[in-house]
Amino acid sequence: MNEWWRDAVCYQIYPRSYGDSNSDGIGDLRGITAHLSHLAWLGVECIWLSPTFPSPNLDWGYDVADYYDVHPELGTLNDLDALVAEAHGRDIRVVLDLVPNHTSAAHPWFEDARSSLTAEHRDWYVWADPKPNGSAPNNWTSSFMGPAWTFDERTGQYFLHNFLPSQPELNWWNPDVRAEFDRILRFWFDRGIDGFRIDVAHMVIKDRELRDNPPATPSDFLLDQFRGQVPLYNSNRPEVHDVYRNWRSIADSYEPSRMLVGETFVNDLEQLVAYYGKNDELSLAFNIPFLTAPYALNTLRKMVERTEELLPADCCPVWTGSNHDMSRFPTRWAAGDPARARCALVMLLTLRGTVFFYYGDELAMPDTDVPLDRLVDPVSIEYQPVLNRDAARTPMPWNGADGAGFTEPGVEPWLPFGNVSACNVADQRDDPNSPLHLTRGLVALRRELSDLREGAYATYTAVGEVWAWTRGDGVLIAINGSDTEATIADVRGAIRICTNRARDNEPVAGELRLAPNEAAVVELELDH
Repeated sequence: MNEWWRDAVCYQIYPRSYGDSNSDGIGDLRGITAHLSHLAWLGVECIWLSPTFPSPNLDWGYDVADYYDVHPELGTLNDLDALVAEAHGRDIRVVLDLVPNHTSAAHPWFEDARSSLTAEHRDWYVWADPKPNGSAPNNWTSSFMGPAWTFDERTGQYFLHNFLPSQPELNWWNPDVRAEFDRILRFWFDRGIDGFRIDVAHMVIKDRELRDNPPATPSDFLLDQFRGQVPLYNSNRPEVHDVYRNWRSIADSYEPSRMLVGETFVNDLEQLVAYYGKNDELSLAFNIPFLTAPYALNTLRKMVERTEELLPADCCPVWTGSNHDMSRFPTRWAAGDPARARCALVMLLTLRGTVFFYYGDELAMPDTDVPLDRLVDPVSIEYQPVLNRDAARTPMPWNGADGAGFTEPGVEPWLPFGNVSACNVADQRDDPNSPLHLTRGLVALRRELSDLREGAYATYTAVGEVWAWTRGDGVLIAINGSDTEATIADVRGAIRICTNRARDNEPVAGELRLAPNEAAVVELELDH
C-alpha cells in the first residue's frame, strides 16, 4: 500500500485568497493553478484546498449546498480537473475539504427534509420534539455559542445545528446518509482527488438518546468553560470510529491509497490518537492540543513526547502551526518576533511526521489587521476582538505592488491586504536570508537526509529553555527559546541549516552554541 502522505510536506490553500484569475477580487481555482510553480519550487508534495463546493457562504464554504460540484465564484469542475492534472504533473497531490457533519440549510436534502414529517430526506437530519414546555430537546450549545437547536414552525420539531442555524446536522445513524457519503468519496477519488481533510471529524456522530451535556467545571477545557458545558454527547462519540474504518477501507481500495486527515478538535492526546485506530481509521489526525498550546518549548516538547508515546504502531503524527480558524503562528506563537518565527519553522519541518503549512507560513506571514467594517466571517463579526478568523484569511502577497500580484491593480480584494511591502513572495525570493528560503532549505533537507523523513524522534538532553532532539542516528535539532546564549554538549558534526543562515555548514566539534532564539539542524558524525 502506498501511504504517500507519511512525512510529506503539505500546504493548505484558502482558495478565495490565493490567486484571482478574473480580476473580481476573489481567488479561484485558475488562480491556484497559475501559482503551482511556486509550490513546486518550495518543494510542497500535497495541497489541501479549503472548501470548493457550492455554498451560500454563510460560513464561507463550510455550509455545503452540493457535494458534487464547484462553487461558481471559484470556477468549474473543468477548472478543478485542470488544477489536479497540472498539480499531478508537478508531483503535487490535491486534497479537498469535506464537511460530513452538516450541510447548508439551502442544500436540496434539507429543503426536502423540512417540507414535511414524511419527506424522503426527513431522517437525514437530526430532528426532535420540543419538551412539554416547548423548549429545546436538550441543553446542547452550539460550537459558535448559543442554543444548538432551532424550532421549525412548519413541522413542529427542532433541528440540531452544532454551528450556525444555517448548518443543520446530518443524522449519521441513518444508513442512507452513510451510503451517500460513500458515493461522494468515490466520486472524487475516481476523479483523481488524492484525499480529504474532514471537517469537525470528531462531531459526526451524536448521542442517539440526545442526553444533556454535563456542566463544565474549572478543571475542564477553557472553551468548554466558556460554553458552560462539556460536549460529552454531541462530540467524540465512540461510534464515529465505525465511520472512519469504513472510509479508510474505501480510501485504501485505490492505488495509490487516498489520504484521510481529520480535524480532530479534541482536548487531550489520548482522544486524538484513537482516531488512527490500528492504522485502519484516519490516515492522519490534526494535533489540536499542540496547535493551540503556547509557544513554550518545554510545553511543546512534552506534547511531542506524549504524542510519540501514545501513537499506535505504524501511524504518523501531523504537525501544523496555522490554519484558517487560528491566528497565524508568527503572530500567535512568535508574537511578531522574526527570530522566534524562524525557530517555529525549524520545529515544524524537523519533527517526525507530516507537516501542514498554511499559505503564507513559508513567508512567516503575520495576521492582517482587518478593520471591523471589512469583516466577513460571521463568527469574527460576533466575537471580535476575542476571535478574528478573517485576520488569517487575507490574500496572499505575491509582490509589493498594487494588487499584490493577487489581483489586478485597482481591484478591491474580498478581504484587505496586509502590509505587502513588508512581507511578499517576490522580495523574499530575492533574499537568501528570508523565511521563504529557510523554509525551502528545510524542505530540501528533509528530502536529502533520510533521517529527517524516516528517523525516530528522541529527546536529547538539554537544560533551560532549550529543546533538542534527534531524528534517527544522524540528525540533531536544537532550539534555544531563551534570551541568553545556550550550549548543547556532546555534539559533533556540521550545521546544515541555521536560522542564522551565516552559520550554515559551520562545523560543530564538541558543543553546539546557540544565540538567543536561534535554532539549528546538525548532521552528526555517525562514528561519534
